[in-house]
Amino acid sequence: MLRSLFSGISGLRANQTMLDVTGNNIANANTTGFKGSTTVFSDTLSQVMTGAGAANANRGGTNPFQVGLGVQVATTATNLTQGSEQATGRATDLMLSGDGMFVIRKGNEQLYTRAGAFTFDVSGSLVSPDGSRVQGYALDATGNRTGGLVDVSLSTAGAVPAVPAGVELTSYDIGTDGKVRGLFSDGIQRDLAQVAIADFTNPMGLEKVGGTAFRASANSGDAQLGTAGEGRRGAVKGGALEMSNVDLAAEFTNLILAQRGFQASSRVITTSDQVLEELVNIKR
Repeated sequence: MLRSLFSGISGLRANQTMLDVTGNNIANANTTGFKGSTTVFSDTLSQVMTGAGAANANRGGTNPFQVGLGVQVATTATNLTQGSEQATGRATDLMLSGDGMFVIRKGNEQLYTRAGAFTFDVSGSLVSPDGSRVQGYALDATGNRTGGLVDVSLSTAGAVPAVPAGVELTSYDIGTDGKVRGLFSDGIQRDLAQVAIADFTNPMGLEKVGGTAFRASANSGDAQLGTAGEGRRGAVKGGALEMSNVDLAAEFTNLILAQRGFQASSRVITTSDQVLEELVNIKR
């Protein structure tokens, strides 16, 4: 059977995957915090018809004679560049200006996201649209984080300084350092919690799990937890959201490339079929 048939089939499969990836990017062009992906192709094994020959006293060296056996998808690479800013005016909408991800707890699993469309639920916990709880730190008397991760909430139990009896929370805001600050009826502003920010050695190694969230993988490294402004971690901006980083012009170009690649691979199969038909007709 002709090798070109199988090369054509591999081209159909690879370009179909590129169409799938591009279609998903376009579908999420308006998804908050979405990070697009690109498809990377590589060739498959080549069949060696004649090996390379070394030079000797009687003749020069010869190059190997190889025939390629098609294409394969090497990987899909996540594009982690910053998305554009959309001002919303809602105090609980947060975006990160720079590296890092918000930490959320979904059930018993710790996930990471750039989509900061948060809100406070009936219990006072800061949650994502699917109910995952935003993680952060309790603060000590000097305003520094203490202990491990806790649910970020409007609870006054750990407010710094402490809240006297009869004093109530009247308003709140979230600063660029990720600290949730409440204004109380006694006129004093108190820190309630600080939003945690995760960084990774290889953020492109994170695994997408839906809901615009990521999971740590064997190649991303463990989450390096901290707060806004520490190390490479960006600043938190309240009242704004990070939009999708999908470039529609580039995606439509990729759509054309994938379509033409698919058509060209189909033509290879058609031409190979015609050659086989001619071989069959020799006997007639």
